[in-house]
Amino acid sequence: MFGNRVTLFKLFGFAVRVDASWVVLAVLITWSLAKGWFPYTLRGPYSTSVYWWMGIAGAIGLFASIIFHELCHSLVARRFGMSMRGITLFIFGGVAEMEEEPPSPRAEFFMAIAGPLSSFALAGMFHLLTIFLSGNGGPIPWIALAGYLRTINLVVAIFNMIPAFPLDGGRVLRSILWGWRSNMRWATKVASAAGSMFGIVLIALGVFSALGGAFVGGLWWVLIGLFLRSASQMSYQRLLMRSALEGEKVARFMKPDPVTVPPTTTAQGLVQEYVFKYHYKMFPVVDDNHALSCITTADIRAIPPSEWNRHTVGELAEPCSADNTISAGDDAMQALSVMNRTGNSRLIVIDDKKHLAGVISLKDLLGFLSATLELGDEAVQSMAGTPDEEEEETESRR
Repeated sequence: MFGNRVTLFKLFGFAVRVDASWVVLAVLITWSLAKGWFPYTLRGPYSTSVYWWMGIAGAIGLFASIIFHELCHSLVARRFGMSMRGITLFIFGGVAEMEEEPPSPRAEFFMAIAGPLSSFALAGMFHLLTIFLSGNGGPIPWIALAGYLRTINLVVAIFNMIPAFPLDGGRVLRSILWGWRSNMRWATKVASAAGSMFGIVLIALGVFSALGGAFVGGLWWVLIGLFLRSASQMSYQRLLMRSALEGEKVARFMKPDPVTVPPTTTAQGLVQEYVFKYHYKMFPVVDDNHALSCITTADIRAIPPSEWNRHTVGELAEPCSADNTISAGDDAMQALSVMNRTGNSRLIVIDDKKHLAGVISLKDLLGFLSATLELGDEAVQSMAGTPDEEEEETESRR
Protein backbone atom coordinates (compact mmCIF):
# COMPACT_ATOMS: atom_id res chain seq x y z
CA MET A 1 0.00 0.00 0.00
CA PHE A 2 2.83 2.38 0.88
CA GLY A 3 6.11 3.25 -0.79
CA ASN A 4 9.05 4.90 0.92
CA ARG A 5 8.43 5.34 4.65
CA VAL A 6 10.46 6.82 7.46
CA THR A 7 9.98 5.79 11.08
CA LEU A 8 9.63 8.87 13.30
CA PHE A 9 9.35 7.29 16.74
CA LYS A 10 7.62 4.58 18.73
CA LEU A 11 4.52 5.20 20.82
CA PHE A 12 3.43 2.52 23.31
CA GLY A 13 5.41 0.04 21.24
CA PHE A 14 3.85 1.05 17.91
CA ALA A 15 6.14 2.44 15.21
CA VAL A 16 4.87 5.78 13.86
CA ARG A 17 5.93 6.15 10.23
CA VAL A 18 5.57 8.79 7.55
CA ASP A 19 4.97 7.88 3.93
CA ALA A 20 6.59 10.09 1.29
CA SER A 21 3.13 11.16 0.08
CA TRP A 22 2.45 12.74 3.48
CA VAL A 23 4.78 15.62 2.59
CA VAL A 24 2.28 16.71 -0.07
CA LEU A 25 -0.56 16.73 2.47
CA ALA A 26 1.52 18.60 5.06
CA VAL A 27 2.41 21.33 2.57
CA LEU A 28 -1.17 21.66 1.29
CA ILE A 29 -2.67 21.92 4.78
CA THR A 30 -0.07 24.41 6.00
CA TRP A 31 -0.53 26.55 2.89
CA SER A 32 -4.35 26.45 3.01
CA LEU A 33 -4.39 27.40 6.70
CA ALA A 34 -1.85 30.21 6.34
CA LYS A 35 -3.29 31.68 3.15
CA GLY A 36 -6.97 30.88 3.53
CA TRP A 37 -8.50 29.59 6.75
CA PHE A 38 -6.86 31.79 9.38
CA PRO A 39 -6.83 35.07 7.40
CA TYR A 40 -10.53 34.52 6.61
CA THR A 41 -11.57 33.63 10.19
CA LEU A 42 -9.46 36.25 11.98
CA ARG A 43 -9.75 39.21 9.62
CA GLY A 44 -7.39 41.04 11.97
CA PRO A 45 -4.26 43.17 11.65
CA TYR A 46 -1.84 40.24 11.74
CA SER A 47 1.31 39.87 9.68
CA THR A 48 1.90 37.17 7.11
CA SER A 49 4.46 35.52 9.40
CA VAL A 50 1.82 35.12 12.12
CA TYR A 51 -0.50 33.34 9.71
CA TRP A 52 2.31 31.07 8.56
CA TRP A 53 3.21 30.14 12.14
CA MET A 54 -0.48 29.44 12.78
CA GLY A 55 -0.60 27.30 9.64
CA ILE A 56 2.39 25.27 10.76
CA ALA A 57 0.98 24.88 14.29
CA GLY A 58 -2.42 23.89 12.89
CA ALA A 59 -0.87 21.24 10.64
CA ILE A 60 1.18 19.84 13.52
CA GLY A 61 -1.91 19.79 15.74
CA LEU A 62 -3.90 17.98 13.05
CA PHE A 63 -1.28 15.30 12.53
CA ALA A 64 -0.87 14.83 16.29
CA SER A 65 -4.65 14.37 16.45
CA ILE A 66 -4.52 11.79 13.65
CA ILE A 67 -1.75 9.89 15.44
CA PHE A 68 -3.84 9.88 18.62
CA HIS A 69 -6.85 8.65 16.62
CA GLU A 70 -4.85 5.76 15.13
CA LEU A 71 -3.13 5.03 18.45
CA CYS A 72 -6.52 4.43 20.06
CA HIS A 73 -7.33 1.95 17.28
CA SER A 74 -4.02 0.19 17.88
CA LEU A 75 -4.33 0.03 21.68
CA VAL A 76 -7.80 -1.51 21.50
CA ALA A 77 -6.63 -3.94 18.81
CA ARG A 78 -3.76 -5.01 21.06
CA ARG A 79 -6.24 -5.49 23.91
CA PHE A 80 -8.05 -8.04 21.73
CA GLY A 81 -4.82 -9.85 20.86
CA MET A 82 -4.39 -8.44 17.35
CA SER A 83 -0.94 -7.80 15.88
CA MET A 84 -0.37 -4.31 14.48
CA ARG A 85 2.40 -3.24 12.11
CA GLY A 86 2.27 0.35 13.34
CA ILE A 87 0.81 3.72 12.40
CA THR A 88 1.49 5.38 9.06
CA LEU A 89 0.74 8.94 8.02
CA PHE A 90 0.12 9.33 4.29
CA ILE A 91 -1.50 11.68 1.80
CA PHE A 92 -5.07 10.85 2.87
CA GLY A 93 -4.47 10.99 6.62
CA GLY A 94 -3.36 8.07 8.75
CA VAL A 95 -3.89 4.35 9.16
CA ALA A 96 -3.28 1.78 11.88
CA GLU A 97 -1.95 -1.18 9.91
CA MET A 98 -3.29 -4.57 10.96
CA GLU A 99 -1.40 -7.78 10.27
CA GLU A 100 -4.58 -9.85 10.41
CA GLU A 101 -8.34 -9.57 10.39
CA PRO A 102 -10.14 -9.00 13.72
CA PRO A 103 -10.82 -12.27 15.56
CA SER A 104 -14.49 -11.48 16.27
CA PRO A 105 -17.26 -8.95 15.56
CA ARG A 106 -16.88 -7.62 19.10
CA ALA A 107 -13.16 -6.98 18.62
CA GLU A 108 -13.74 -5.17 15.34
CA PHE A 109 -16.56 -3.04 16.76
CA PHE A 110 -14.56 -1.73 19.71
CA MET A 111 -11.38 -1.30 17.67
CA ALA A 112 -13.24 0.66 14.97
CA ILE A 113 -15.28 2.87 17.30
CA ALA A 114 -12.22 3.82 19.37
CA GLY A 115 -10.89 6.14 16.66
CA PRO A 116 -13.97 8.36 16.16
CA LEU A 117 -14.58 8.46 19.92
CA SER A 118 -11.02 9.72 20.44
CA SER A 119 -11.56 12.43 17.80
CA PHE A 120 -14.84 13.47 19.45
CA ALA A 121 -12.96 13.64 22.76
CA LEU A 122 -10.25 15.84 21.24
CA ALA A 123 -12.90 18.09 19.68
CA GLY A 124 -14.47 18.49 23.12
CA MET A 125 -11.12 19.22 24.73
CA PHE A 126 -10.25 21.91 22.18
CA HIS A 127 -13.75 23.36 22.55
CA LEU A 128 -13.18 23.74 26.30
CA LEU A 129 -9.77 25.27 25.59
CA THR A 130 -11.39 27.77 23.22
CA ILE A 131 -13.91 28.76 25.89
CA PHE A 132 -11.18 29.07 28.52
CA LEU A 133 -8.95 31.26 26.34
CA SER A 134 -11.86 33.44 25.25
CA GLY A 135 -13.01 33.96 28.82
CA ASN A 136 -9.56 34.83 30.12
CA GLY A 137 -8.38 37.25 27.47
CA GLY A 138 -6.19 34.79 25.63
CA PRO A 139 -4.40 35.80 22.42
CA ILE A 140 -6.77 35.82 19.45
CA PRO A 141 -4.46 33.66 17.28
CA TRP A 142 -4.38 30.99 20.00
CA ILE A 143 -8.16 31.05 20.26
CA ALA A 144 -8.44 30.68 16.48
CA LEU A 145 -5.96 27.80 16.49
CA ALA A 146 -7.84 25.95 19.23
CA GLY A 147 -11.09 26.58 17.36
CA TYR A 148 -9.63 25.10 14.18
CA LEU A 149 -8.42 21.96 15.97
CA ARG A 150 -11.87 21.60 17.55
CA THR A 151 -13.53 21.83 14.15
CA ILE A 152 -11.13 19.56 12.28
CA ASN A 153 -11.34 16.81 14.92
CA LEU A 154 -15.12 17.00 14.76
CA VAL A 155 -14.95 16.67 10.96
CA VAL A 156 -12.54 13.71 11.22
CA ALA A 157 -14.84 11.96 13.70
CA ILE A 158 -18.01 12.49 11.64
CA PHE A 159 -16.39 11.61 8.31
CA ASN A 160 -14.90 8.41 9.72
CA MET A 161 -18.28 7.32 11.08
CA ILE A 162 -19.79 7.19 7.58
CA PRO A 163 -20.71 3.49 7.11
CA ALA A 164 -18.39 2.97 4.14
CA PHE A 165 -15.67 0.33 4.43
CA PRO A 166 -12.74 0.70 5.11
CA LEU A 167 -13.64 3.86 7.07
CA ASP A 168 -14.23 3.31 10.78
CA GLY A 169 -17.98 3.54 10.25
CA GLY A 170 -17.70 0.86 7.57
CA ARG A 171 -15.87 -1.39 10.01
CA VAL A 172 -18.57 -0.77 12.60
CA LEU A 173 -21.14 -1.72 9.96
CA ARG A 174 -19.21 -4.88 9.10
CA SER A 175 -18.94 -5.87 12.75
CA ILE A 176 -22.71 -5.51 13.20
CA LEU A 177 -23.50 -7.49 10.04
CA TRP A 178 -20.88 -10.08 10.94
CA GLY A 179 -22.33 -10.52 14.41
CA TRP A 180 -25.87 -10.70 13.02
CA ARG A 181 -25.26 -13.33 10.33
CA SER A 182 -22.06 -14.95 11.67
CA ASN A 183 -20.69 -14.57 8.16
CA MET A 184 -17.62 -12.39 7.83
CA ARG A 185 -17.36 -12.80 4.06
CA TRP A 186 -20.91 -11.60 3.45
CA ALA A 187 -20.50 -8.73 5.94
CA THR A 188 -17.29 -7.64 4.21
CA LYS A 189 -18.93 -7.83 0.79
CA VAL A 190 -21.82 -5.58 1.90
CA ALA A 191 -19.61 -3.09 3.75
CA SER A 192 -17.14 -2.96 0.85
CA ALA A 193 -19.97 -2.33 -1.60
CA ALA A 194 -21.09 0.58 0.59
CA GLY A 195 -17.53 1.90 0.58
CA SER A 196 -17.30 1.62 -3.19
CA MET A 197 -20.61 3.47 -3.64
CA PHE A 198 -19.51 6.22 -1.26
CA GLY A 199 -16.31 6.56 -3.27
CA ILE A 200 -18.40 7.10 -6.42
CA VAL A 201 -20.45 9.76 -4.59
CA LEU A 202 -17.26 11.61 -3.62
CA ILE A 203 -15.95 11.41 -7.18
CA ALA A 204 -19.20 12.86 -8.51
CA LEU A 205 -19.13 15.58 -5.85
CA GLY A 206 -15.58 16.43 -6.83
CA VAL A 207 -16.41 16.64 -10.53
CA PHE A 208 -19.36 18.98 -9.90
CA SER A 209 -17.21 21.12 -7.58
CA ALA A 210 -14.48 21.38 -10.20
CA LEU A 211 -17.00 22.32 -12.90
CA GLY A 212 -18.38 24.96 -10.53
CA GLY A 213 -14.99 26.64 -10.25
CA ALA A 214 -13.57 24.99 -7.11
CA PHE A 215 -11.00 23.02 -9.08
CA VAL A 216 -8.51 22.25 -6.28
CA GLY A 217 -11.21 21.23 -3.79
CA GLY A 218 -13.00 19.19 -6.44
CA LEU A 219 -9.80 17.40 -7.43
CA TRP A 220 -9.18 16.54 -3.78
CA TRP A 221 -12.64 14.95 -3.42
CA VAL A 222 -12.08 12.97 -6.62
CA LEU A 223 -8.77 11.63 -5.31
CA ILE A 224 -10.29 10.66 -1.96
CA GLY A 225 -13.19 8.98 -3.75
CA LEU A 226 -10.85 7.00 -5.98
CA PHE A 227 -8.80 5.96 -2.97
CA LEU A 228 -11.84 4.81 -0.96
CA ARG A 229 -13.29 2.93 -3.92
CA SER A 230 -10.00 1.15 -4.54
CA ALA A 231 -9.41 0.43 -0.84
CA SER A 232 -12.91 -1.02 -0.35
CA GLN A 233 -12.54 -3.34 -3.34
CA MET A 234 -9.06 -4.42 -2.27
CA SER A 235 -10.31 -5.17 1.25
CA TYR A 236 -12.81 -7.67 -0.07
CA GLN A 237 -10.24 -9.19 -2.42
CA ARG A 238 -7.83 -9.64 0.50
CA LEU A 239 -10.52 -11.49 2.45
CA LEU A 240 -11.12 -13.80 -0.51
CA MET A 241 -7.37 -14.40 -0.70
CA ARG A 242 -7.31 -15.27 2.97
CA SER A 243 -10.25 -17.65 2.54
CA ALA A 244 -8.55 -19.35 -0.40
CA LEU A 245 -5.18 -19.79 1.32
CA GLU A 246 -6.12 -20.55 4.92
CA GLY A 247 -6.04 -24.27 5.49
CA GLU A 248 -3.81 -24.82 2.46
CA LYS A 249 -0.37 -25.95 3.55
CA VAL A 250 2.88 -24.47 2.32
CA ALA A 251 3.92 -27.95 1.17
CA ARG A 252 1.25 -27.82 -1.55
CA PHE A 253 2.82 -24.79 -3.24
CA MET A 254 6.52 -25.25 -2.56
CA LYS A 255 9.03 -26.47 -5.11
CA PRO A 256 11.05 -29.37 -3.70
CA ASP A 257 14.73 -29.84 -4.48
CA PRO A 258 15.50 -26.13 -4.93
CA VAL A 259 18.81 -24.74 -6.12
CA THR A 260 21.29 -24.85 -3.25
CA VAL A 261 24.79 -23.43 -2.93
CA PRO A 262 27.68 -25.46 -1.46
CA PRO A 263 29.41 -23.59 1.38
CA THR A 264 32.76 -23.98 -0.40
CA THR A 265 31.62 -21.81 -3.33
CA THR A 266 33.40 -18.46 -3.52
CA ALA A 267 31.45 -15.22 -3.51
CA GLN A 268 32.60 -14.70 -7.11
CA GLY A 269 31.28 -18.13 -8.03
CA LEU A 270 27.97 -17.41 -6.34
CA VAL A 271 27.48 -14.26 -8.41
CA GLN A 272 28.52 -15.78 -11.74
CA GLU A 273 27.05 -19.28 -11.42
CA TYR A 274 23.93 -18.62 -9.35
CA VAL A 275 22.82 -14.97 -9.15
CA PHE A 276 23.31 -14.22 -12.86
CA LYS A 277 21.85 -17.59 -13.87
CA TYR A 278 18.77 -17.83 -11.63
CA HIS A 279 18.21 -14.14 -10.78
CA TYR A 280 17.41 -14.88 -7.13
CA LYS A 281 18.39 -12.60 -4.27
CA MET A 282 18.62 -15.41 -1.71
CA PHE A 283 19.86 -19.00 -1.84
CA PRO A 284 19.84 -21.81 0.72
CA VAL A 285 23.28 -23.08 1.71
CA VAL A 286 23.47 -26.75 2.71
CA ASP A 287 26.58 -28.63 3.82
CA ASP A 288 27.24 -32.37 3.92
CA ASN A 289 25.56 -32.64 7.34
CA HIS A 290 22.34 -31.00 6.02
CA ALA A 291 22.97 -27.89 8.14
CA LEU A 292 21.02 -25.00 6.63
CA SER A 293 21.99 -21.34 6.31
CA CYS A 294 21.12 -18.50 3.93
CA ILE A 295 23.17 -16.30 1.61
CA THR A 296 21.78 -13.13 0.03
CA THR A 297 22.99 -10.61 -2.51
CA ALA A 298 23.11 -8.11 0.37
CA ASP A 299 25.73 -10.32 2.07
CA ILE A 300 27.83 -10.20 -1.11
CA ARG A 301 27.49 -6.43 -1.45
CA ALA A 302 28.95 -6.05 2.04
CA ILE A 303 32.43 -6.90 0.72
CA PRO A 304 34.36 -5.23 -2.13
CA PRO A 305 34.21 -7.07 -5.50
CA SER A 306 38.00 -7.30 -5.46
CA GLU A 307 37.72 -9.66 -2.46
CA TRP A 308 34.97 -11.92 -3.78
CA ASN A 309 37.45 -14.65 -4.69
CA ARG A 310 38.91 -14.61 -1.17
CA HIS A 311 35.68 -15.40 0.66
CA THR A 312 33.47 -18.47 0.52
CA VAL A 313 29.72 -18.67 0.85
CA GLY A 314 30.18 -20.61 4.08
CA GLU A 315 31.99 -17.63 5.61
CA LEU A 316 29.38 -15.09 4.51
CA ALA A 317 26.15 -17.03 5.02
CA GLU A 318 23.93 -16.20 7.98
CA PRO A 319 21.58 -18.47 9.94
CA CYS A 320 18.14 -18.52 8.34
CA SER A 321 15.55 -16.50 10.25
CA ALA A 322 11.80 -16.19 10.59
CA ASP A 323 11.95 -13.49 7.90
CA ASN A 324 13.10 -15.88 5.19
CA THR A 325 11.88 -19.33 6.28
CA ILE A 326 8.53 -21.03 6.74
CA SER A 327 7.54 -24.51 7.89
CA ALA A 328 6.10 -26.93 5.33
CA GLY A 329 3.15 -27.51 7.65
CA ASP A 330 2.25 -23.82 8.04
CA ASP A 331 -0.70 -22.21 6.29
CA ALA A 332 0.08 -20.69 2.90
CA MET A 333 -1.60 -17.51 4.17
CA GLN A 334 1.12 -17.26 6.80
CA ALA A 335 3.75 -17.46 4.06
CA LEU A 336 2.03 -14.63 2.19
CA SER A 337 1.93 -12.57 5.39
CA VAL A 338 5.68 -13.06 5.93
CA MET A 339 6.36 -12.02 2.33
CA ASN A 340 4.18 -8.95 2.75
CA ARG A 341 5.87 -7.99 6.03
CA THR A 342 9.46 -8.50 4.91
CA GLY A 343 9.32 -7.81 1.18
CA ASN A 344 10.91 -11.22 0.45
CA SER A 345 9.38 -12.84 -2.64
CA ARG A 346 10.89 -16.27 -1.88
CA LEU A 347 10.93 -18.20 1.38
CA ILE A 348 12.93 -21.27 2.28
CA VAL A 349 10.68 -24.13 3.42
CA ILE A 350 11.91 -26.32 6.26
CA ASP A 351 10.65 -29.64 7.62
CA ASP A 352 10.15 -30.75 11.21
CA LYS A 353 13.88 -31.37 11.60
CA LYS A 354 14.72 -27.84 10.38
CA HIS A 355 16.17 -29.33 7.20
CA LEU A 356 15.59 -27.89 3.74
CA ALA A 357 12.31 -29.09 2.23
CA GLY A 358 11.89 -26.68 -0.67
CA VAL A 359 11.22 -23.09 -1.67
CA ILE A 360 7.93 -21.21 -1.98
CA SER A 361 7.65 -18.07 -4.08
CA LEU A 362 5.19 -15.21 -4.30
CA LYS A 363 4.72 -16.02 -7.98
CA ASP A 364 3.42 -19.51 -7.10
CA LEU A 365 0.92 -18.14 -4.58
CA LEU A 366 -0.29 -15.33 -6.84
CA GLY A 367 -0.82 -17.75 -9.72
CA PHE A 368 -3.06 -19.90 -7.53
CA LEU A 369 -4.92 -16.87 -6.18
CA SER A 370 -5.46 -15.39 -9.62
CA ALA A 371 -6.97 -18.61 -10.93
CA THR A 372 -9.13 -19.04 -7.83
CA LEU A 373 -10.45 -15.47 -7.73
CA GLU A 374 -11.22 -15.63 -11.44
CA LEU A 375 -13.73 -18.39 -10.63
CA GLY A 376 -15.60 -16.07 -8.24
CA ASP A 377 -16.78 -15.99 -4.62
CA GLU A 378 -18.56 -19.35 -4.69
CA ALA A 379 -15.42 -21.12 -5.84
CA VAL A 380 -13.44 -19.58 -2.99
CA GLN A 381 -16.09 -20.62 -0.49
CA SER A 382 -16.23 -24.18 -1.80
CA MET A 383 -12.43 -24.50 -1.69
CA ALA A 384 -12.34 -23.11 1.83
CA GLY A 385 -14.90 -25.66 2.98
CA THR A 386 -17.70 -24.14 5.04
CA PRO A 387 -16.01 -21.19 6.73
CA ASP A 388 -19.28 -19.51 7.57
CA GLU A 389 -20.28 -22.48 9.71
CA GLU A 390 -16.82 -22.50 11.28
CA GLU A 391 -17.14 -18.80 12.09
CA GLU A 392 -20.51 -19.45 13.69
CA GLU A 393 -19.06 -22.25 15.81
CA THR A 394 -16.12 -20.04 16.79
CA GLU A 395 -18.43 -17.21 17.80
CA SER A 396 -20.58 -19.56 19.88
CA ARG A 397 -17.46 -20.75 21.73
CA ARG A 398 -16.51 -17.13 22.46
